[in-house]
Amino acid sequence: MRDALQWVRSVLFIVQMYLMMAVIGLGCFPWALVSRRGARFACISWCRWVRWSAAWMVGLRSEVRGTPPKGEVIIAAKHQSFFDIIMIFSAVPAAKFIMKRELLWTPVLGQYAMRIGCVAVDRSKRGAAIGQMLTQVKKGLVRPGQLIIYPQGTRVAPGVKLPYRVGAALLYGQTGQTCVPAATNVGLFWPRRGILRKPGLAVVEFLPPLAPGLSKSEFLSRLEQEIEPASDRLMAEAGFYAQD
Repeated sequence: MRDALQWVRSVLFIVQMYLMMAVIGLGCFPWALVSRRGARFACISWCRWVRWSAAWMVGLRSEVRGTPPKGEVIIAAKHQSFFDIIMIFSAVPAAKFIMKRELLWTPVLGQYAMRIGCVAVDRSKRGAAIGQMLTQVKKGLVRPGQLIIYPQGTRVAPGVKLPYRVGAALLYGQTGQTCVPAATNVGLFWPRRGILRKPGLAVVEFLPPLAPGLSKSEFLSRLEQEIEPASDRLMAEAGFYAQD
């Protein structure tokens, strides 16, 4: 009975979450058209709404630990589900993402992504996608702020190991910016796919920054050494232990 009730709560939560995306997105759209500040206000408002409503509707509380970066930095984050995107965006002042191109065609979400300066890449083209990403950043098409990239390239379920890809290292080398790693455990409560949202404490933790100047191999090694143990620690804190 309790599981069935959680499913019902999850469905209601998801319905209202996307309904509020439309309400906030359409309500702020005239402002967003003339001001990027309006676009960012709408996005942050919606992210905060999702975090607030998740807490009382499905029992999913959320917490951001560490120091959210404010300047011109790269954030290289563990990506487990849509919820870590929401949490990071709500925590930093000027976030924009390296995102897959298909999301540009998503109603409301795609239009706002373009307005806040996200970089859309065609992941189906593999190597060309990296070149496209670097070219857009180099040309200054990305607005000032915190550029968020997922170094494993996709959502990774808890306990699953995937390699860290070279794109994050190339971006780090090209920009010469500090990189702030971020760990998470959100996939334990908000899955990559599916409807059920579980109660608990979802955490995103900003880790000590990596200064510019590391070689590509050293950067990727350091990044993985920072993010993976920290994410494992957060998941263990929530009662999850990966199988070797």
